[in-house]
Amino acid sequence: MRFQYRYFGHSGAQHTANSTALQFAPDTLRAPVHFVADINRHLPFREGMSALHDVVVGDLRFKPRDKSAYLEWLAGQEGELLAQFMARSDAIKAQMEPISKELTELRKSKRAVMQPFMSAQQRYFDHIYKVNREAWFVLDPVITVHPDRVFFECFSQDESSYGMFSCSHDIFDRVSDHAFGTTNVDYSESLYDEFQKIRNYKTTRLTIDPGGFQVQSDNDPAFHEPKIDVPDSWVRGFLQVSSAMLLPAQRLQLHPMDIHNICLVLRRRKERAGPRSLRFILRPGQPVRILFEPWGHEMVCPRSTHSAVSDTDIRVWGRRRLLQLERLVPVAQGFTVHLLGTGMPSFWVAQLPDMEFTLGLSGWTANDWSRNGHFELLQPRQTVDQDSLLRVFAALGERWRATTDELAAATGLSTLTVDAALGGYVQAGRVVYDIAHGVWRLRELSREPLPMDKLRYASPEEEAAAELVRARRITNVKTQARSDGGVSLSGKCKGSAGQREYFTSLQLDADQRVASGECQCSHFVRHRMTKGPCEHMLALRLSAAPAVTAMTEKTTKTTDQERTTAHIG
Repeated sequence: MRFQYRYFGHSGAQHTANSTALQFAPDTLRAPVHFVADINRHLPFREGMSALHDVVVGDLRFKPRDKSAYLEWLAGQEGELLAQFMARSDAIKAQMEPISKELTELRKSKRAVMQPFMSAQQRYFDHIYKVNREAWFVLDPVITVHPDRVFFECFSQDESSYGMFSCSHDIFDRVSDHAFGTTNVDYSESLYDEFQKIRNYKTTRLTIDPGGFQVQSDNDPAFHEPKIDVPDSWVRGFLQVSSAMLLPAQRLQLHPMDIHNICLVLRRRKERAGPRSLRFILRPGQPVRILFEPWGHEMVCPRSTHSAVSDTDIRVWGRRRLLQLERLVPVAQGFTVHLLGTGMPSFWVAQLPDMEFTLGLSGWTANDWSRNGHFELLQPRQTVDQDSLLRVFAALGERWRATTDELAAATGLSTLTVDAALGGYVQAGRVVYDIAHGVWRLRELSREPLPMDKLRYASPEEEAAAELVRARRITNVKTQARSDGGVSLSGKCKGSAGQREYFTSLQLDADQRVASGECQCSHFVRHRMTKGPCEHMLALRLSAAPAVTAMTEKTTKTTDQERTTAHIG
């Protein structure tokens, strides 16, 4: 998938003895978006932008050494080297004996002997890392200006981490020019270096430059038009995040020192074997306890609170990505952690003065958002007519941000219909969910509509489920209302090949989100729900959708009548 930008000039910064001016160059191909104001929270803003940068360049995938140049040289020299070795083999063997003995002794003190070499090697890789850093940026950060906030979004290169840095308008003074909307901004490694020069004693001005929109000549040499080819998986993963934010989760309130202690343990220890997880031990009425595996080190957080009403243990992998929060510890007022479950994503929200930084982590580092986390499949799967879709989007467009209840009241639609409509817009890249404030926000991820033909099915399981429904391989579908407002589904499903029949069941909560499920297929036996529902669960849900919708509407009408009767009485 190709993204094309057109920037007028480059983002940069100007420094004097008393001031710092940060200037972002927006994409002039998109609708004009600009914002000019002074920042009054200098250090928290600097640390938030720096943490966002750490997410952008984050890539914890295994990187084997590039030996192509050596192998090419070896292929050209192989004959000559072999001839030289055969001619000198006896002499070489005699020379190797004392050297081998010496190496055996040196290995006993390898760390001391190899330290100069390792230091030089690290300096070399640091140099390469800095020189080639531009290639690490997959997609320029997305910036959105709303009537109440300005927020930046980014996604890591390894597709496992999502970052949002949200700033209230209260951190800005003398807002002189602004236009609401979403755009991409030119971002570079040199700009990150300029962020580090922000100081409290300097006036800092943030400018999302409107000048590029006023230039009429398309041939102006100041324009540059980068074209970036992004994998479909990268875009799909970006869209998965809001879907995961809506799932039920255990909420923890951690003190900044708790995050500091987590990072301290991770930096002081190196795991040599699995399991490499953080085990959150939640007991009602007790502080949060965190067990670091495989070391067995337990950390108690006496100033923490949690929402667990029963004994709960949740394990989180890919924990070294939490080091991206380390810079926020000195300026954070607290951290809210949303744990979706063992092997599931987690969201870490840092509360800064009039700012929030949200870090979304997939289940583990290799479990990226796009291929292994189809969380939109757990959301309400209700068919919404075109008129209702447009009404919901128009209501959100008027407000820029709103809760589900506010949009339901404005459109006269049920909350389930609103959630289903917004879920579709999330997958189209037009809406994002702000977990820090519990609201939906208007945000156009791209200038042009995303190619939904490529993104239509978020997973092979969803495509296979649609085929199972079309082939009518779902039988004995039963729906039963529960006392808590949820719905129980059960049925039998023949596999894609049609040779075996599976018994499948699903439990939907009061908001029609998948709470749990069971199936006899190999996908569920291996992964449970960590990679989303299997194709048989999805097919069961699609087949039962009309009955579930009718049951929900009946329950809603009954509840409304009871409320009306109670009010009159």
